[in-house]
Amino acid sequence: MRKVVVLGGGHSKFCFNSPKTEIEMLSEVAMDAIIESNLTPKDIQAINVGNVLGDFSEGQGMVQSFFANDIGCFGVPANRFEAACASGSIAIRDAFMWVASGYYDIVLVGGVERCTAMGTPLATRTFAMYGDSRYEYPAGFTFPAVFALLAHLYSDKYKIPLPRLKEMMAAVTVQSHEYGILNPNAQIQKLLTKEDVLKSFMVSTPLQLQDACPFSDGAAAIILASEEAAKKLTNKPVYIKGVGQASSGKLSSQYRFLPRIRARELAAEQAYKMAGLTPQDIDVCELHDCFSIASFIAAEGLGFFEYGKAGEAWERGETRLGGKIPINMSGGLKSKGHPVAATGVSQAYELSRQLRGQMADQGRQVDGAKYALQDTLGGDGVLVSIIYSNE
Repeated sequence: MRKVVVLGGGHSKFCFNSPKTEIEMLSEVAMDAIIESNLTPKDIQAINVGNVLGDFSEGQGMVQSFFANDIGCFGVPANRFEAACASGSIAIRDAFMWVASGYYDIVLVGGVERCTAMGTPLATRTFAMYGDSRYEYPAGFTFPAVFALLAHLYSDKYKIPLPRLKEMMAAVTVQSHEYGILNPNAQIQKLLTKEDVLKSFMVSTPLQLQDACPFSDGAAAIILASEEAAKKLTNKPVYIKGVGQASSGKLSSQYRFLPRIRARELAAEQAYKMAGLTPQDIDVCELHDCFSIASFIAAEGLGFFEYGKAGEAWERGETRLGGKIPINMSGGLKSKGHPVAATGVSQAYELSRQLRGQMADQGRQVDGAKYALQDTLGGDGVLVSIIYSNE
C-alpha cells in the first residue's frame, strides 16, 4: 500500500444552537482544509462525510452531495458515512484505504452535526436509535444508562467502591475542562473543581451531569493525500501509520466482556500491528470520553494502563501534559463538545496539529510527540483506532 498523509484541516467552534446549517458549517471548514493544503476544489477526487442526524435535526438528507456542489467539487463522488459517534472516523478509515490502494490521490473527509436544533426529547430518542431500539430503549436503556451500568460493573469487577469511583471519575472532568479552556474551538470553556462535579445533579446513578459530554453543533474536515502528491504540498507531513475497526452487537450480547469493550481491543490491535507499534510508543491520545467512566474503559482497552487502574492514573496526573500518556489535550468530548459525526474528524484534526507542533501557542502542546492515537466509539460498539506519525 502507498503511504497516506494528512494535509490541512479545518475546524469550526463547537457550540450550542449554531445559526448555520450543516452544509454551511461543513463548507466553511472544508474550504479551510483545502486552502491550508494548498489545493483548490478542482483537486479533490472524492469526498467522505460523516453525518448521523441531519435527517432529524434539519430534515435534510444528502448533505454530502449538496455540500460538494456548494464548494465547487462538481461531479465528484461524495459518500455519507453513518456509525453513530464513529461516523467521522470510519469516513477517515475508508478514505485512507482508497488513497493507500492507489485509486485516488486526494480525498476530502468531513464530519458535521447540528444536534442541539432537535431539543432534548428528540435528541434523546434519536441517539437511542444507535443502541438497541427494540428491546433496550423501551426499558429506559439510553446511553447514560448504558454507561451507568458500565460504571457499576467496573466498580464490582475491580472492587472499587462507588463513592471512590465517582471521585476518580471527577478527575477526568476536571482535567478535560482545564485543557478545554485552552482550546478556542471548545464548546464549554469553564474550569470545574471536583466538588462542582460531585454536586451536579444525578443523571443515571452513579453518573452525574458533569460526568457527561454535551450535545453539540459543529464540523471538522481534513484532506488525505498520497505521499507523492503530499510532497508537492507540504513540508510537514503527518502519516497515517495504522488503522483498525471492529464492531459488536447490542450491549446485552456483550455480557461476557463488560465492562471491557472487546471491539475496541480488536480495533486497537489491528492499528498497532499495522503501525508496528505498541501502546508504550504512543505520545498523545484523543479518546472517546462521552462519559467519564468511558475514559477509564478506553484507556485500559488501548493498553495504556492495567485494567482497573486508569482512575488512579488520572488522579496521579499521568494523563496530563508531561505525564505518561497525555490524553484529550483538546478537552475531549466533555469540554470540547460532541457533534456526533464530527468528533472523529475533530480528533484527527487535533492530533495532526499536535504532531506538527502547532499547539504550543495554546499551551497544550505535547513536546516531542511522534506518535498519536485516535479512539472513537460508535453506539453500542463500533470502534475505530487510527495511529498517526510525523515520521
